[in-house]
Amino acid sequence: MDRAVRIAAERWVAQGRRGVVVAVSEVKGSVPRERGTRMLVGDGECIGTIGGGHLELQAIGIAREMLRSGELQRHAQRFALGPSLGQCCGGALELVFSALDVSVLADWPVTTPRFHLQLYGAGHVGRAIARVLATLDVSVDWIDERDAEFPRSLGGGEWPDHIRKLCVDEIDAEVPHAPAASCYLVLTHSHDLDLRICEAVLRRSDFRYLGLIGSATKRERFVHRFEARGIPPELIARMTCPIGLPTIVGKEPEVIAVSVVAQLLAS
Repeated sequence: MDRAVRIAAERWVAQGRRGVVVAVSEVKGSVPRERGTRMLVGDGECIGTIGGGHLELQAIGIAREMLRSGELQRHAQRFALGPSLGQCCGGALELVFSALDVSVLADWPVTTPRFHLQLYGAGHVGRAIARVLATLDVSVDWIDERDAEFPRSLGGGEWPDHIRKLCVDEIDAEVPHAPAASCYLVLTHSHDLDLRICEAVLRRSDFRYLGLIGSATKRERFVHRFEARGIPPELIARMTCPIGLPTIVGKEPEVIAVSVVAQLLAS
């Protein structure tokens, strides 16, 4: 996740840690990552990826030799993936190696999240979805009225800043606070609450994606209620229920999470 790499770089600079930023500056043909991709290399740690394989192994070696020798001048190096590295991509690229400092951060653009999501519900499925989203460059407001349901840590570590936990009494009142073209996932512990949240989203009408956990029967019941309340059928038709890609089968929370996040990315 490129934004997480930049955040880590900011932290390293603030802590006075040494590092080298490896950036993809030019690409030609088939290559594993796009122009502008960055990786942060330290003495014993790497954050991010420029595509893996022999290319990345060589890049890490060059960066660590810079740190070992103290020769930290910014320089570029070209790589032909097929002939010189034996990678099947077959393209070529240029990598720029720069010592991490405030000037490198100043030239490092802040990326726009892939989407903004209001995630309603911190039960088993909500937690599984949040864990997947924690690895992606997205913006998430995770909302529930039960503070005890939010996990305090992520695999023993801290939750990233882009997953914001909101414990409020009237969670459906959060719908108006989302920016236009947001995504919404509704999977609370209460059908009545699900109904209120979905109705609020439908009445906004500017959503990118609205997903409601449940069966086709639940969808049918909700549709009848929305129709009775005067919501236009073309808006109701945009609600996704059941959620997830139909080709992915399984009801385990982790399977649902992968399927739903894939659907969000494709929306």
